[in-house]
Amino acid sequence: MRIHKHVAAAAAAAAIALLATACGGGGGGEGTTETGGGQTLTVGMPNGVQTENHSPFATGSSALSLGYAFTIYEPLMMRNQARPSEEPEPWLAESVVWNEDFTEAVITPRAGVTWSDGEEFTADDVAFSIQLRKDFDALNAAALPYDTVETDGTTVTVTFTAGQFVNQSKLYDLVMVPEHIWADVEDPTTDTNPDPVGTGPYTLESWTPQAATVVARDDYWGGEPAVPEIRYSSYNDNNALTTALTTGEAQWGWTFIADYENVYIAQDPEHYHQYAAGGLGIDVLYLNNETKPFDDKAFRQALNMVIDRQELVDVATSGVNPPLTSVTGLPLPAGEEFLSPEYAGQEYEVDVEGARALLEDAGYTWEGEKLVDPDGEEVTFELVNPAGWNDYLTALDLIKNSAAELGATATVNPVNQDGWFADVIPGGDFQATLHWTDGGATPWDMYSDIMDGAHYKKLGEPATWNFGRFQNDDATKALADYAAAPDEAARAAALETVQKVFVEEVPGIAIWTRPATAQYSTQNYVGWPSEEDPYNQPQPTGVQAAQILMNLEPAEG
Repeated sequence: MRIHKHVAAAAAAAAIALLATACGGGGGGEGTTETGGGQTLTVGMPNGVQTENHSPFATGSSALSLGYAFTIYEPLMMRNQARPSEEPEPWLAESVVWNEDFTEAVITPRAGVTWSDGEEFTADDVAFSIQLRKDFDALNAAALPYDTVETDGTTVTVTFTAGQFVNQSKLYDLVMVPEHIWADVEDPTTDTNPDPVGTGPYTLESWTPQAATVVARDDYWGGEPAVPEIRYSSYNDNNALTTALTTGEAQWGWTFIADYENVYIAQDPEHYHQYAAGGLGIDVLYLNNETKPFDDKAFRQALNMVIDRQELVDVATSGVNPPLTSVTGLPLPAGEEFLSPEYAGQEYEVDVEGARALLEDAGYTWEGEKLVDPDGEEVTFELVNPAGWNDYLTALDLIKNSAAELGATATVNPVNQDGWFADVIPGGDFQATLHWTDGGATPWDMYSDIMDGAHYKKLGEPATWNFGRFQNDDATKALADYAAAPDEAARAAALETVQKVFVEEVPGIAIWTRPATAQYSTQNYVGWPSEEDPYNQPQPTGVQAAQILMNLEPAEG
């Protein structure tokens, strides 16, 4: 039997040695003039006023929104999201061993790990954390088809109802929670976790609606962190965070900065950096397939035909995000090996005349310049995204203009970020909105996030992906087949079906490649991910945050 084992003893030992050497530093704060260790590191996000919620499960919780969840809670394995084809690094799991058809994974938890309250981290905690996802569908954000979860001494065996070749990374990314705390939680889907206890290098010290502060543990299994204290500040919008980054008030964060080289980096070329880690993730205009006008395939197709993707990139992202060219939505060249032969060389082109002819054939008419649908109603729709997200809102304005070429009237509505995360996106309370996709080692994640029936929820019920409520049996089956396929030929055949449905049905509109981008300062700390050292993607709001923090060292000076 062929065995897939993600563990290397020498690499694991080296990782622990590296972690153990990262000690005694800090990050710059507002008004900081000195360099070197001991400084508070301020992380900034443009997410507005927060509601106190430290749950590592709740979409939109302050812990996930700002990223401090990932200094408290850790994953089983650490994936390099900047180089997704690399083998993952052992983290809370010393190893994960898959069977031949990827229906079973045997997890060996790391020994010598303790929770921040001093309790031992064990195989029972791993089994409990996974069982929570199985028992509560709302916590199973990855939509993994769990079958059984069993412990056998120091190992945990998880079985699945289908092969999980494409979902290996989703198992690795699961953060662990302590059984002795969460077993007493009445409803983990709504609990706000007021006193978070994790295995990570930091514990929560204080919280306000504008900021959370975490402090370093002195008993962390990976050694003492270099940064003694981290302040997670939530700024009102992109502009406010840009000011904080350019003045040094915040030293790590992610926001869209138009003309970032002149606006940000030029303010301190020696210390200010922006790193964009590429991959297979994209930004998508999610379309509500169950409400007008996007319940009509013809209108989805027509709008897709009139959007100028190069203009979107040039104007809305200042050229930072690479444009999408393939009609399959795949980022190229990263996705070249996954491109269906049927669509090789087929590229997006703006075709207003073709789009209007398509609509006319589908029964649309015009009253003056106004587009009228086959029911005799003028075509109108609302484009919605959080206020302050300048790149998205600029893109929406351009999409509104493209819709006008068809005679459709679109409006752009900036909304509260907290409400967008909590209600608009998961509940499907929108007609069209920009959102990202995951970027895995294959395009499966991208397509599944947009169009997988396995994620389908009725309008009003919270969805983790497929926010547009697209339903197509062929696509859902092909995505499942791809995930369970035993060989590359079977996966290629399934992916051809997926791409055909995506191109012909337009469940959502692919906009641009979405690199994982962040800004950071090296005035007080070095060791950040970069083009020269792409050990992971650089954003502070993902499971890789603990790895980045443990890789930081005090800057000399």
